[in-house]
Amino acid sequence: MKRTRSQTNIVHVLKSLNHPISAQDLYVEMKNRDLGLGLATVYRNLEALKLEGEVQVRQLPSGEAVYSLVHQDQHHLTCVNCGQSFPIDQCPVHDLEEKLEISHRFKVYYHTLEFFGLCHLCQSGE
Repeated sequence: MKRTRSQTNIVHVLKSLNHPISAQDLYVEMKNRDLGLGLATVYRNLEALKLEGEVQVRQLPSGEAVYSLVHQDQHHLTCVNCGQSFPIDQCPVHDLEEKLEISHRFKVYYHTLEFFGLCHLCQSGE
């Protein structure tokens, strides 16, 4: 699949950041690097890259969407009180993903797994 120059620039910036970023913050980051694109163009290209399986999107508890390159599946513990997310390394559904690909003839690009609750600081009332 051939990427546009805008898509190539977005992938390059996401790779250099190595952490999820909102479309608005990506727009500002690209502007700061003299790779200015309009905000609508950033959104449109993120959507195209998502449909190709290059970019993944995750909804934060605040409702904000953050984007990152698809390099590995993401798993988090997210506190419903303070909104902090803690990445976890274990993947209890990896085998299920492989079975679903076979049984449903479905190509999985990535998956997310998120548990919601209270972090230790919010549990102790701090």
